[in-house]
Amino acid sequence: MRIIVDGFGGDNAPGEILLGCARAMEELGIDISVAGDKDKLLKSARELGLEGSFNRMEVLHCTDVLTMEDEPDSVLKAKSGSSMAVGLRALCEGGGDAFASAGNSGALAVGATMIVKRIKGVKRIAFAPVLPTTKTPFMISDGGANVQCRPEMLLQFGLMGSVYMEKVMGVKNPRVGLVNLGTEEHKGDDLRKEAHTLLKVCDGLNFNGNIEPRDLPYGMCDVAVADGFTGNTVLKLYEGTALAMMGMVKDIFKKSLKNKLAAGMIYGDLQGLKKTMDYNSYGGAPLIGAAKPVFKMHGNTKAYAVQSALKLVRDCTESGYVEAIGAALGK
Repeated sequence: MRIIVDGFGGDNAPGEILLGCARAMEELGIDISVAGDKDKLLKSARELGLEGSFNRMEVLHCTDVLTMEDEPDSVLKAKSGSSMAVGLRALCEGGGDAFASAGNSGALAVGATMIVKRIKGVKRIAFAPVLPTTKTPFMISDGGANVQCRPEMLLQFGLMGSVYMEKVMGVKNPRVGLVNLGTEEHKGDDLRKEAHTLLKVCDGLNFNGNIEPRDLPYGMCDVAVADGFTGNTVLKLYEGTALAMMGMVKDIFKKSLKNKLAAGMIYGDLQGLKKTMDYNSYGGAPLIGAAKPVFKMHGNTKAYAVQSALKLVRDCTESGYVEAIGAALGK
């Protein structure tokens, strides 16, 4: 399998991107094509002692970089020669099996839609991050790609998310919930009410009704359906709360010698909790609805998260989730 990686996407590019790619090549048995300025990539690889690994990567040479400040549609025109745009075109033309970038999220969504294209019948591509709970992980669909949505889009987000959780995460008959401000059917605005009606009558979808955000950490659903604004708000609050809570736990155990000794006695459990709550363990999120596998890595991603993301990309691509989504929507 060959994965195309945006070598200049994210806050820590290209160094951490190359480190993660090198480790993924060694441990995951995948081939890597990296898009970006070849001279700058080679310089970074030499500084990191990765020249051997770099020589085994295919380089899609381009000198332009799409920044976080660029407008989303710049990937199509003003920055059509950027590493993101070049990588997406290579995917579209069959130069790889999947594409991953830690760059501008809006531009990646536009590029996936306009360059890679959508699965037939898909109205909007959605970000679909998977997050931990006290039980099993759940997906937010949509996590930020579509601020303005119509009810039928939320229905498709639920369908696509359900297929992904079953094919990739191994969840049988995934429970789908609509993120709302109350569990009653009459709660919410017109978008939520109309989407609820569509989700409720959809054959083959295990829709469990409305779900309040406070219930998400307890594993009350496997797919949380939301418009992009709501989903991204939930995502950012979820990540921030997890980081804050882990910081508070750490401060407690550093407070005194007695607490430090107590921490030593349950060190393994603390490490397990940290790993469970670390969103970097998933590395990134698929853009479900794209005609080929496209993934968004975290913007501040480090080598470990890059490697985790590429494992996710490999496993997802091998699962055939893109074809499964197309079949589900076709029904």
